[in-house]
Formats: sequence, structure tokens, C-alpha cells
Amino acid sequence: MDHAGAPTSGVIHVRTRLTADFTVISNALAQRRGSAVTIGVAAYIASLPDGSSVTITALCEHFSEGEILISRALRELEAAGYLERRRERTPTGQVRTRTYFYDVPRGEGPDDPPEPPRPRPADRPEEPESPAPTLGDADPKAVAVLTALRRVDPRLVLSAQEAARLAPAVSEWLAAGVGPREITELLTVRLPDRFRARPASVLAFRLRETPLPAPPPAPIPPVVERPAVLPFQTCDGCERAFRAPAPGHCRSCRDHLSEERLRAAG
Repeated sequence: MDHAGAPTSGVIHVRTRLTADFTVISNALAQRRGSAVTIGVAAYIASLPDGSSVTITALCEHFSEGEILISRALRELEAAGYLERRRERTPTGQVRTRTYFYDVPRGEGPDDPPEPPRPRPADRPEEPESPAPTLGDADPKAVAVLTALRRVDPRLVLSAQEAARLAPAVSEWLAAGVGPREITELLTVRLPDRFRARPASVLAFRLRETPLPAPPPAPIPPVVERPAVLPFQTCDGCERAFRAPAPGHCRSCRDHLSEERLRAAG
């Protein structure tokens, strides 16, 4: 290999012209200062075909970094405008996250997807600041699920205020039909070996990012059995039509015949 004219220090590129299985990434992204994990996650997402899963769980299955570092990388890419996550509810009621990844920061490219309609500031009523939730105001069933998490992982110890703050999200899961055992598994599976934030922050992220299940289908109304309709018969006495299981006399003729039998017997 001829090294004539090559630098005496630093990297020397050995170029190969790629014609397949390659991804184009801007220098602004590849040389971005900051976390190497963020750039690695960005390069990996850019290399995936449309429709690939880029959830926290899917990315953790590919990378050796834990959930906290992966989620931090996604937040950095969102803040820089390279990634956008939109939470949308499907016609079946299930919440899904649609992710857009931009070759250049959002708003700088010609093919950015349209923004969803948002109300103007004048149309949004001002909401008073709500006080910090207290344990007495929280759903006791949700609080019980949260306080029992430390039995599965001793690191998941929550203060009363943290449990009260997380309880509404757990209540929403309970109302959607997710049982306490399922919630516990969703909140404790594949936790990182080391927490870089308080356990409440990890749980809040999982509660926020995990899609709610589709609502159960509406119950099928019970089938009401209608009484059988008896066929029409022609009376053997007066030839009047009446309903009965078999041919014979109508009620009037039967009553008349009964009276005649009584008179004859008397």
C-alpha cells in the first residue's frame, strides 16, 4: 500500500466504494459533540428500514447499554431535532408511538412530515397550577402496586410523594384492564444493573412510554329466545281459525261442548 503523501499522524482513511448495505449520515450528526451513545443510536436508527421497531426495549436488545442511557440518547436526538415521537391513538383505542427520524434536524429539510393541528394559544384556557399530589388523594390500588415493587427489586423504594405522583398513570393502566401482576412485570422487567436516576424517574419513563392495551371488546348481548308461535288450525265445529299445536275445536266450541255434556249428564 502506497502511503506517499499520507499524514504523519492521526487517522488515515482506507476508502472502499460501497455499492450496497451502507447508510449516508451527515457530518453534522456523525461529528456531533457529546455522547457517543447518542451518535451510535442515531446511526443505527438511520440504517434501519421503515417500519422497524425503535422502542426502548428494541434498542436495548441491540445495544449493550442500559435503558437509562438509551432513553437519554433518544431525548438528546429529539432535542437536537433529529428525532420526533408522536403518540397517536388507533381506531381500536390503543396508543401507539410513531417515530420520525430526520437526516438533518427537524425543520431544515424539505420533506418534513406535516405538523399535527394544534390549538392556538388564545384557544387554550389557562389551567391553574395544581398542588403536588398527596398520598391521601391517590388511588389506593395504584399505590399498593407501586409500594409492592420493592419486593421484586429492592431498589424500587418510593417516597410517599413519588408514589402519589406515579399513581394516576398506574390507575389508568388498571382502568384499561391491566392487572397488578402484569403492571409489576412491565415495570420491573429488564431493569438496568445501575440506576443513574432515582427509581421514580425510571418508573415514570416506563409508565409514559409503554403503550396501553386495546380496550376489551364490548360484550355480545345475550340472545333472547322467543316463544314458539303455534300454527293456525281450522275449528272442526265452527271452522273459525285459531292457534293450536294440533287440529280440533276452538275455545268457544270446546266450552259449548262441555256445557252440552254437563246437561246430558244431568
